[in-house]
Amino acid sequence: MGEKVFYGKGIRRIKEEDPQLYDSIENLDKNIWNANSLDYRTQKLIAIAISATNPESSSFLKQLSKAKKELDISRDEVMDVLKVVLLTSGMMPFNKALEVVNKLYD
Repeated sequence: MGEKVFYGKGIRRIKEEDPQLYDSIENLDKNIWNANSLDYRTQKLIAIAISATNPESSSFLKQLSKAKKELDISRDEVMDVLKVVLLTSGMMPFNKALEVVNKLYD
C-alpha cells in the first residue's frame, strides 16, 4: 500500500484545525484498505470502478494514476473494470472514463 494521500481539498486544513477528526478519517482509511477478504489490488480496481461513475473525472484520474504507479494496473485490467461500469452505469460514465484511460495509457 502506498503513502496516505487524502485528495479532498479540505483535509489538509482539518489536519491542522481538528487533529482528532483527521485521525478518525485516517483510521477509517486504514481499516478500509486492510480488508480481510479482498487484496489491495482488488480493492483498488473496485475504487477505480466507483470513481469512474463520478461525474467529476479528477477522482477517477487520481485513483487510476495511483493504481497504475503503485500496482502496475494494466490497461486491459482497467478496460475489464470499465466494461462493468458500462453495464451498470451506462455509456456516459464509460465514455468519460475511457477518455482518461486513453490519455493515461497512450
